[in-house]
Amino acid sequence: MAETVPVINLAFTGASGAPYGLRLLQCLVAQGCRVNVMVSKAAQVVIATETEFRLPGSTSAMAEAFSDYAGANPGQVQVFGREAWFSPPASGSGEKAPLVICPCSTGTLSALATGASNNLIERAGDVALKERRKLILVLRETPYSEVHLDNMLRLTRMGAVIMPASPGFYHQPQSVNDVVDFMVARILDHLDLPQTLVPRWGEGVG
Repeated sequence: MAETVPVINLAFTGASGAPYGLRLLQCLVAQGCRVNVMVSKAAQVVIATETEFRLPGSTSAMAEAFSDYAGANPGQVQVFGREAWFSPPASGSGEKAPLVICPCSTGTLSALATGASNNLIERAGDVALKERRKLILVLRETPYSEVHLDNMLRLTRMGAVIMPASPGFYHQPQSVNDVVDFMVARILDHLDLPQTLVPRWGEGVG
């Protein structure tokens, strides 16, 4: 029997924290996952502000750029536009896959908490919730308002995993990349994918 290739839906929204999502993409590709990528307009601005990576305008060109960035094989990374309603992430009858929104803006958080589906990212989140699929929201905001906290609680009760980008420092990071890898390692853990980015708690002790 042929081995099943893991499929991951990955969305970038307009919160700060683009390096987390880009590093996650690299790690998913390195593990042989197929990745369906969704990018909001605000995310394109954030990526250009926080990194040297630049995204072109069309989804096909974006797929090529992401593939080059992550070292993907042809067809391993696909990019879907904000109104690609016939894409796999848009329907519960599409291929079953977890969704990671990294980074996740508080605007996207609000849309998911209230069931809005005004674009593909919001619809993909709604599908993940209604189909009881894994939904990981990597929030990057501080401080949180009462509205943000209420929305996080509501989504947690729906089954989403709220994972604020709050890296630990017990692994004694020596660079920004080490800090980024801490969060990416935690995401990979929750996707049940192996990771060697950061030693696990207790490893090498005693």
